[in-house]
Amino acid sequence: MPFFEYLTDDSGVTDIARAEPEKFVHLGAFTQAVLRGPSPLSKAERELIAAYVSGVNDCEYCHGVHTATAANFGVEAALLENLLADLKTASVDARLQALLVYARKLTQTPSRMVPADAQAVFDAGCTPEELRDTVTICALFNFYNRLIEGHGLKGHADLFTRNGARLAKDGYGKAAEKELGGNT
Repeated sequence: MPFFEYLTDDSGVTDIARAEPEKFVHLGAFTQAVLRGPSPLSKAERELIAAYVSGVNDCEYCHGVHTATAANFGVEAALLENLLADLKTASVDARLQALLVYARKLTQTPSRMVPADAQAVFDAGCTPEELRDTVTICALFNFYNRLIEGHGLKGHADLFTRNGARLAKDGYGKAAEKELGGNT
């Protein structure tokens, strides 16, 4: 149950933002740039990283929505569950596995990141741009996870499916522009 009376069980980030639109007006555009803008990572990989970080944080809402969004780009939900259960044995290539190992450590123990963590990613064949984009996705979803959890939003399967399909089709800027009147 949401912690604020203006939110419902169907609420999401846009509903939170509507309470203080001046603070959130550019968030949709930033998220659009991170998850849909130019990147060496595919849309599917970026959504998978978002869902993975949210799963590591145990954010039911964001994990559910971004697992559904990733599914719309061809990522099977079972893969995400396998990644969360045992990253070392899940069936992803070494490059993506290295990025997810980095994202997990950055999420769980950010002050313990060391040069060897980045080097392991590069040794797995990743480019600096792929790592930089992974770091940005990780940071963004740590923000979103805390925003959602701090407002008491949990979501439900129908909401995850509905929002996942919408985000895969329309991206992230349209809802914010429509709801908040911003230039997103």
